[in-house]
Amino acid sequence: MASSDTMVASSATAEEEHATLRRVAVSSFLGNFIEWFDYASYSYFATVIALVFFPASNPTVALMETFAVFALSFLMRPVGAFFWGHMGDKKGRKWALATSILLMTGATFCIGLLPTFATVGLLAPALLLLLRMVQSFSASGEYAGAATFLAEYAPANHRGLYCSLVPASTATGLLVGSTLATLMFVSFGHDSAFVTEWGWRIPFLLAGPLGIITHYIRTRVSDSPVYQEMQDKLEAKGETDDTPIKLLFTKYWKPLLVSFGACMLNAVGFYAVLTYLPNYLQDTIGYDAGASSLITTICLVAYIAFIFLSGRVSDRFGRKKMLIIASIGFIVFTVPAFMLMGSQNFWIILVVELVMCLLLTINDGTLSSYLSETFPTEVRYSGFAVSFNFANAIFGGSASFISIALIEATGNAIAPAWYMVAISVIALIAMCLTHDNSRKKLTDIQ
Repeated sequence: MASSDTMVASSATAEEEHATLRRVAVSSFLGNFIEWFDYASYSYFATVIALVFFPASNPTVALMETFAVFALSFLMRPVGAFFWGHMGDKKGRKWALATSILLMTGATFCIGLLPTFATVGLLAPALLLLLRMVQSFSASGEYAGAATFLAEYAPANHRGLYCSLVPASTATGLLVGSTLATLMFVSFGHDSAFVTEWGWRIPFLLAGPLGIITHYIRTRVSDSPVYQEMQDKLEAKGETDDTPIKLLFTKYWKPLLVSFGACMLNAVGFYAVLTYLPNYLQDTIGYDAGASSLITTICLVAYIAFIFLSGRVSDRFGRKKMLIIASIGFIVFTVPAFMLMGSQNFWIILVVELVMCLLLTINDGTLSSYLSETFPTEVRYSGFAVSFNFANAIFGGSASFISIALIEATGNAIAPAWYMVAISVIALIAMCLTHDNSRKKLTDIQ
């Protein structure tokens, strides 16, 4: 009888753990989906936003100003990384994630309510920049926090697969944003009154209700067992972990630098492949906007499938090998890829972008689990957030702007490819210097 009761209790506990992991996975997916749906909307509606918020006298300058706002907002990412990383390690993953989602979605929702340049002049782009900075500050804790939360809940032998849910949610956000933009452009026209007055606002306004749902789910889960174990040990010793950021920079600065190098390729690759290339095809090569959007949509569907495959493979072969393969792949293939896109042949461009997506997913599907395994529990959120967000602030948000500027300065349409090759070389060096903790328990990482 006692044995039967034990089995029932054990089964109930396992079911509760599974339900908790499911809620963590859903909330992690939704949070990043909202963030990247917003970024996708901003990128895919960039030419429309340029018309709405900037003087229309020079379309190229207006587009560069639009991407400049995108890049400048990323200056808040390091500030947010310090804040959310510190609070996530000090007050818990749950608190940081539940709070950041409200700020992030609130700012995104307000962007959808902004007046235009024709209505209020320079105040319009100023307000756009302000809200994007608030959004960027709050979003800087989202990716790192969600991946850390998932890694600390996930079974050790499936950590890569579960953590791949985070980049998959970003790709899903881009896919939905791309699909919405494509449907609007096909149905109403790229510069129609509906799109320029109200259509572009829809994806930003959707962030409001989605943010409330995600916040509700996050308040209904406990902090991760790994984090709670660390807190219990500190309480037993009569200690507190009040200075995780200071500890990170004094004791773990070497893995922090290596992680930053690894994140550089992800930052440039992600924005270049998934958000800049559609604009590159249209504005630099002169390729049809509808065909470009269709290729992007197809690639994003494939990207999501590749992400889960990459996470699963990394569980078997390790994170370091996967990240090295991705770096070498970009070094070898990027320049030929940009040359082939100049053919303006639909099938050639599609195949080229699919290969680029595959290479990126080898990196992207592995990076979140790699960063979660690089730092010990007391600085895991901080280490992840600082390395990831500094790389994105310096190299990610500026990727589109730098690519356009390089083409303008050199007159060479494939100049962005050489920039990406240089970043890939740095990432390769960083990965050769790192340690692989794929098969370690997170509590054993020191």
